[in-house]
Order: sequence, then C-alpha cells, then structure tokens
Amino acid sequence: MADNPTDKNPAQVGLPARRLALALTVTVLGDKKTLPEPGQPISANVGATWLNQRDSALARAIALTTLRHLGELNAVLRRFYKKGVPSRSGNLRYILLNAVAQILFMDVSDHAAVDLAVRLTGHDRRARHHKGLVNAGLRRIAEAGKPLLDDLDAPRLNNPKWMFEIWQRQWGEDVALKIATANLLEAPLDLTLKSDLDKIPDGLNGTLLTTGSVRLDHRGPIDTLPEFEDGNWWVQDAAAALPARLLRDVSGKHVVDFCAAPGGKTLQLIAAGARVTAIDRAETRLERLHQNLVRTKLDAEIVVADATTWTPNTAPDAILIDAPCNATGTIRRHPDVMRTRDPARADAFVDLQAKLLDHAAEIIKPGGTIVYCTCSLDPREGEDQITTFLERHSDFSLVPVTASDIGGMADAISETGYLRTLPFMTPDTIDGSPASGGIDGFFAARLVKI
Repeated sequence: MADNPTDKNPAQVGLPARRLALALTVTVLGDKKTLPEPGQPISANVGATWLNQRDSALARAIALTTLRHLGELNAVLRRFYKKGVPSRSGNLRYILLNAVAQILFMDVSDHAAVDLAVRLTGHDRRARHHKGLVNAGLRRIAEAGKPLLDDLDAPRLNNPKWMFEIWQRQWGEDVALKIATANLLEAPLDLTLKSDLDKIPDGLNGTLLTTGSVRLDHRGPIDTLPEFEDGNWWVQDAAAALPARLLRDVSGKHVVDFCAAPGGKTLQLIAAGARVTAIDRAETRLERLHQNLVRTKLDAEIVVADATTWTPNTAPDAILIDAPCNATGTIRRHPDVMRTRDPARADAFVDLQAKLLDHAAEIIKPGGTIVYCTCSLDPREGEDQITTFLERHSDFSLVPVTASDIGGMADAISETGYLRTLPFMTPDTIDGSPASGGIDGFFAARLVKI
C-alpha cells in the first residue's frame, strides 16, 4: 500500500519518490522495458497515483541518473561491496544503485539518500535483513566515493560496448568517444514554433538556433511554460525537426507521414501549409497526436493503419518516413535505451524499415519526394538502408542535403549527401555564436522518384 501523502512523519518524507524511482529502475534493468515518455502519469504505473508532480519528477530524475551512470555506479559498488551484493536479496541491488546515484551525481543530501535506501530495504521482505549492510556501505560511499570517479573511464563504462564498437567502426575512436561522452549529459529542451519562426514568444527566455528551433534551459513541467495553452509551440529536439524541412516547400501539397505519432513532424508539415495524412498503427500513440493537434489548433487526417500496407486513394506528393529504430541517437534524453537494446534487435527494425521504404516507393507519385529518417546511430538503419534501397529501385535518385536546408549545419552532411547529426554536435544560434547542449543523433535521406 502506498504511503499516505498527508502523513507528516519525518521518516516518510521523500520515501514515495524513492519507491517510484526504484520501480522505474526495476522496469528498465529488471524487466528490460523502456520508460514512459515525460508527461505520462508514471506514478500510476506503480500504484502511487496521488504522487505530486515534484515527487514524480524527482523519481524520474533518480531513475534516469542511475541508468545514465550505470557503469560508474557498478564500479563504485564493487569497490565498497567487495563480496558483492548478496544474491536472492530482492531489489537490493537496484536500491543501492539509486542511492549511490543520488550520493555521487545528484543534489541530494547524503543523509537522506542513505536513510531512505535503508527504509526501502526494510520494506523489501527479501532484502530487509541486509539493512545494516546497506547503511554501512552507503555511508562509506558518501564519505569516500566521489574521488573514485576521477579514475574511471566514464564514457566507456557507461555506454554499452557493442554500441561503442558500432560508432568506432563507422566514425573512428575519437568520434565514438565524443558520442559516448555526450550521452552522459542531460539534453536541453528544444521547441518548434508554429508561426513567426524568427521570433521567440515572450517569456520563454530561450535561444533561437539557426536550424529554427528554440532552445531552453528548463527542467520543470512543460505545461507551465508561456503560450503552452495557446498552442504556439511543441516540444521537439532540434535534430528531430530537421527531416521535415528536407521536403522544402510543401504548401498546398499532400504529404503522408508514416509512423506519425507522437506527431512533431506532422505539426511541422501542417504549419508549413501541407495537407497531411498521419499514419500510425498504434491508436494509443495517435491519441497523443490528436491532443497536440487540438492544442495547436491544427488539422490533419489521422489514420490507424499499418504503413507497410496502407494505400491512399490518390498518390501523395511526398512521404515522410520516421521509421521505428533502435533510437540510439536519443540516449541523452532516453538513457534507458542503453539498457534495453541489443544488437540482434536491430535486424527486425532493418526489415521493417525496408518494407516501409518499398511501400512508399510504390504509392508515391512520379516526381514525388520521400524523406526517410531514423534516430539511430547504427548505419544499418541509415546509410546502409538507403544504399540497398537505391539498388532495389533504379527509378529513384538521391537528392543531397544542403547546408541551407538545415540552418547551415554543414558538418551534419555526409560526403554522400545524407543528413547525419551526432549527439555532440550543436547548431549555431541565430546570431552566429555557438550554442551548447548537443543534439539528438539522426539520419535522413531525401529521395525523388524519377
């Protein structure tokens, strides 16, 4: 039974948030499931529906910090628990990981982190007899743990070896290390504006990037930001906003958005004047798109269907394919990706991506444009996918991306003409000065039916 939020017992303060953080951590590390998106009622997933926004945010922060620094946390635990964490001890390891994450990487009182971890241990029937071990070990870590971090190779420890090897083969060790280092940083909040693209709405206190996105240093609730209710912007990483722009002028054109939910690219296309059909087979995900359409006062045709088989009445002018993928380019904001993906899973994604491309090639009108993109850093889901597509479809040609298409980010264009952003890259600000915070890793290619 969840703690009563009105309980004033000091011993209970902060415990509900830690319980939720533990549940989220177990969801990823134990069950190998991804976390809910920000804004979804994560507290309801563990039966603590009354948790306030602040507690939910703290719980998520603890879980994300644990997932982002998992390699370092395990290294520290091994140093202080030389005999290892006892087996058959319930969620003891996850309790310790959350506590050490707070001690070493978060602005949380060491005393609170230790005390609440001991209390959580006492509530776990398989771990409760290890309370003394938890208390003693965490106190030692609080006293002497931080200096150990200086001797650890954080980028290599925290990023899965198989991912690092893919990046190393594709771009070399120096770039792989830059990617791995960027993945340890929390991503900033980027917004896409509905209109007046060169003017930041009053009160947002953001930075206008040359790619057209607005970057904020904001960690609080999204719905409290200025003009949220007016629908004048939506959350979308600066990299995720680039593929739709590769279609250039879409005013008056019929554009089909494959795998459209949650809908950032759909909103972009509508705001640019396109008549959009948004396709996704997940009705629950399309509900979020519908909510965004209502808030932004934009309109699209929404279709629940499998994009690999859906056929329109008339051939569209353009198709945007934001294909399902391993999502390894989004680790800065979704560190659970590092803990839930495996090399074999990419094979299924590659097959689905090829089917989406082949079907788009079949239904697009002659002279029409397909933009294919993924938020993956695996070339099998990007560069290799387009190479094999062009081998299968001699009636298509690649139209290289230009710097003017993407706000001057020339370093994000490959020699072949693909868009390839990497997490350590950042667009310039509108006044030409460098911005900070990185960008999601994205691949995109623009194809035209001859």
